[in-house]
Amino acid sequence: MSIDFEELDYQQTPLGELTLRRRRLRSLGNFDVFEVKLADAFLMSSLFHVVEEELATRGLAELPSGEWDVVVGGLGLGYTAVAALEHASVRSLLVIDALAPVIEWHRRGLVPLGSRLTSDSRCRLVNGDFFALAASETGFDFERPERKFHAILLDIDHSPRDLLHPLNATFYTTDGLRALATHIRPGGVFAMWSDEPPDEEFMHVLDSAFIDSRAHVVTFPNPLLESESASTVYVTRKPVVP
Repeated sequence: MSIDFEELDYQQTPLGELTLRRRRLRSLGNFDVFEVKLADAFLMSSLFHVVEEELATRGLAELPSGEWDVVVGGLGLGYTAVAALEHASVRSLLVIDALAPVIEWHRRGLVPLGSRLTSDSRCRLVNGDFFALAASETGFDFERPERKFHAILLDIDHSPRDLLHPLNATFYTTDGLRALATHIRPGGVFAMWSDEPPDEEFMHVLDSAFIDSRAHVVTFPNPLLESESASTVYVTRKPVVP
């Protein structure tokens, strides 16, 4: 393999073939880009991480001052988790990922942000099915069942309609989101990334389980297309019961 392209890891997973690649883009300044593919689909690239960071920034901005316990659904290349840890108010961060190899990439230092996450005592990486845990009574923390969190940030499926697995669809329903809400403290936040424009129908579903639902369109430069691209960050809150 040339220095311009390297396959860092390849694993068979229940969701398909998972590949981590490093590509050197000479046309964009001769720097390394890390890419993740699941089967034939590109899951993420280190070339585009503005929205992942905005997911944490916009979601946590809705919380009152204090110390926060946060869940991130989907580890990926770690941008959302690192952006969350940049907030001094984050007391603990639980990062859930269904793909064990992704967690191992960070622990082995195969991805740029791995050491940042694994060296922070506030952060714990957990191999688990976010959607199954969201629907369960015990919740996300295997060590502390029924634990509740100040914020849950989700970046797994491409959108509420473009799913990595058909079984995930039940999460994006009123019942699925109400089950998620049981793991959030009153006044806490649920925020979610989507690669599609704001979906009015999904906004109504959010409103059936939460309050003050908003869709933020986040634009970012796409040097490969020499134009701007856009994604959506949904932010909503759990009501404070008097």
